[in-house]
Amino acid sequence: MSGDGRESEGGEEEVRGARRIPGPRGAADDLDLESVPLPPLPPPGSAAPAGSVPEQSLPEQSVPEPPEAPEALMTSVPDLPHRVLKALLGAWALSACSAEETAAVEEHLTSCAPCADEALRLRDAVGLLHTDGSLDLDPTLRSRVMDGCLGRRPARIPVPEWAAPYDAETARLDALLRDIGDSEWHAPVRLQWFEEEREVSRRTTVAGVIGHLMAVDGLLSAALGLDDPLGGGEAPLDPTERTERYWSSTHRPPTRAVREPWRAQSHELIRTASFAGRNVAEASVSYGAFALPLQDALLDRAFECWVHGGDIADAVDYPYEAPSAAHLHRMIDLAARLLPAAVAGRRRSGLAGPAKDLVTAGAPGRSVHLEIEGHGGGDWYIALDSPAAVGSPERAVAQVALDGVEFCRLAAGHISPVEAAAGQEGDREAIRDVLFAAASLSRL
Repeated sequence: MSGDGRESEGGEEEVRGARRIPGPRGAADDLDLESVPLPPLPPPGSAAPAGSVPEQSLPEQSVPEPPEAPEALMTSVPDLPHRVLKALLGAWALSACSAEETAAVEEHLTSCAPCADEALRLRDAVGLLHTDGSLDLDPTLRSRVMDGCLGRRPARIPVPEWAAPYDAETARLDALLRDIGDSEWHAPVRLQWFEEEREVSRRTTVAGVIGHLMAVDGLLSAALGLDDPLGGGEAPLDPTERTERYWSSTHRPPTRAVREPWRAQSHELIRTASFAGRNVAEASVSYGAFALPLQDALLDRAFECWVHGGDIADAVDYPYEAPSAAHLHRMIDLAARLLPAAVAGRRRSGLAGPAKDLVTAGAPGRSVHLEIEGHGGGDWYIALDSPAAVGSPERAVAQVALDGVEFCRLAAGHISPVEAAAGQEGDREAIRDVLFAAASLSRL
């Protein structure tokens, strides 16, 4: 129909040929199921109608009975002797034992403590075998170790026997200096010695002590043709004056920087003395008022290095032992050989009694038997009336006994002669002269 109420042409044919749209389906609740007839059942024995699904008879299935529970697996533990069980510990740690052996070993470990400890160590060792890292050494390891060793101490050189004490004591002191901190280089140190019959002391620092050692060692450097730390030329020979010159020439208090020049100087002394030949041992080293052959001068410097190393160790609370017995014995021997001249020097100053029995040079004279006990000990006979006389046991008029380290402390001025006398017998005046002469060997 058009908009004006007229039917369009061909409209009837279009309606007549259109497909019919079905209406909505009814719900199941709207059906009257009771009014719907059921199809009749087929008579017995007749064939099932076409399209019907025949009934299938299911065979009877027998329900299987539950299986019986398996018996628990029991591992029989063999009865093995202790030596066999101990021999199996290595295989057990590697998990290489059979089940029976494993059970036997583990049962044994519960009752045998030694085997249990051994098993634990073996297990730990096996753990180390299964590392993920490479077991090859670093190819640069050797060079790094050598560099580290040479950085601490230069390569070893063939040191003659008479220079060995100085080499050992400078190395020990250098080890102490390496271990202390920067602030400890300024720790106060009290240096002690004897002048005439009174104790004298001087306060400095750890760095000041090393400067003192370097200044006095310069006497040996000059004797060997090496550089003197004081510049040579007009440098004084007296050890005390050299030390005062060095201390006054430093504009600032010495610091740990003094260690390297002292260390280099000591190494150069040892190196030069070692390669200079045999005759160098007798080269004279002047101390101003007296002179010593180089071999004795190095021994003297070793003694002072040990003494002042002990002073530094006391200041920084560091353990410091005495030298080896062989080196200490040589230090005591040097002091004993210097005692007759020291007694004569005190006699010239009026500090010792007069000579009582002068003899010709090389002849036996009145003597004091110096008995050194303990570490580095021995027996020495000190001539009393003349440095040229020979000490003799037949002409001994007194005996004094001292410990080796105590005698060295006396010779270093660290204890008084009265404190040092452990055992005395005989001429008291002779003993006093020898003990005070030993103290007079000390100096700054």
